[in-house]
Amino acid sequence: MKKKPPKTGEIGIRELKSRASEVVRAVKEERARYVVTQRGKPVAVIVPLDAMPPEKDEKDGWENLLAIREKLSREKGNKKSSLEILSEMRR
Repeated sequence: MKKKPPKTGEIGIRELKSRASEVVRAVKEERARYVVTQRGKPVAVIVPLDAMPPEKDEKDGWENLLAIREKLSREKGNKKSSLEILSEMRR
């Protein structure tokens, strides 16, 4: 049995207001996706929550940089600081 692709479509904000329960149910149960329009222009998207890309955590990026700094400073024979190495890389 083939899965049918999720329903997609546009819905005006006024129509969304009157059909909100139906739209949310379709998104939840049928994995439907809607582009919400206001005066004919797209302004929002309604998609299943698990279809959204994960939010990036700035802390993870910072921790990666700290780990790189530690690695660079531990290398034997490396007489330059990690700041000096990064400055050279920017040139």
